[in-house]
Order: sequence, then structure tokens, then C-alpha cells
Amino acid sequence: MTIALCVGCWLAADAQSTFTEQLQQSKSGEGKVTVTHDKAIDELVNSAAATQATVPSTKPPQSTKPADNRTSQDKKDIRKDLDDTTDAIAVPDTVDLRKKIMKGGTKINGFRVQVFAGGNGRADRQKAQRTGDEIKSLFPNEPVYVHFYSPRWICRMGNYRTYEEAHDVLRQVKQLGYSSAVIVKGKITVYYP
Repeated sequence: MTIALCVGCWLAADAQSTFTEQLQQSKSGEGKVTVTHDKAIDELVNSAAATQATVPSTKPPQSTKPADNRTSQDKKDIRKDLDDTTDAIAVPDTVDLRKKIMKGGTKINGFRVQVFAGGNGRADRQKAQRTGDEIKSLFPNEPVYVHFYSPRWICRMGNYRTYEEAHDVLRQVKQLGYSSAVIVKGKITVYYP
């Protein structure tokens, strides 16, 4: 009877140990684990809800996802595509924010609307990209260009052959709150059928 009581107390004490304590328990034939972390992390990891959710099982986890057979180059391309878009703004599902590469276009002199011009820092790059994504969602049929023209990040939109076309779009953009938008002259891409 006393042996059963001792075993029950030992099992109850073992079940109430924290996740970190379970990791650090010495087991014969296995290496030693030492965990060092901040008190806030200790509370997060060893809370009652986290301990119940992370009790290690004796069976290996069953994966329901198919094996990932992508090469490292494919994964780099996916990461680059994800870096080229942003989740900072709410954009309708129907707007494609990926960069598009148009082939068969001809470069001529024309006009674009410059919506944003910043500095050369990371924050300016992110703001230019965010502005580009907002403009893409507001004007889904207009091409949007986010580039670094030394020494600044800029966001331009459209390929307008005449100043009047660009001015009409500039008026719409300014009404949406982009008060620093201007018309710039430069090379534009046009497509002939």
C-alpha cells in the first residue's frame, strides 16, 4: 500500500513538472539539456495551457502534408516573390500584387505620375512598396513601378503618351490623398498590336 502511494505521488509530481523541467530531466543513454531563458519566456512556455498542449508523446508526429520536393532555388524564388509583396494593407483578392514583366513593348518618350519619392533607407523602400500596392489596388489596370533611382526610392504609375492623360490621373490620385504626387517626363513602355 505504501509503495503504491509513493508511486502515485511520484507520478503526480512528474505530471505537474513544467515543460522546461521535463526537457532537463536526466535519462540514461541520452544527452543533457540545459535551458536558459528570461522569466517572461519561462511563464509563456511553462504556463498550464502551454504545458498541456506541449506534453511530448511517445509516437512520432504523423505528417498530413505532402513532402516538400522543391529545390533550394525554388524556395529562394518563393521567398523573393513574398518579399516583393506586402501584407501591410488590405487589398481585394482580385488584385494581383506580383510584379509583371511585359514583353514586346516599345520605349518612347512620355509621362508617368510619381506618387511617392523618399530617401534611400529601408523604411523608404517599405513605404514606396506599400504605396505601390495601394495604387495597384486603387487602379488595377494601371502599371505601377517601384524602383530605386539613386539616391531615392520612388513609386510611379502609368504609361501616358500625353501630358493631358497624365494630368487626369494626377487629379484622381491627389483626390485620394497623395498630395505630393507629380507628373514626370521620361521613357514609357507602349505596346503596338
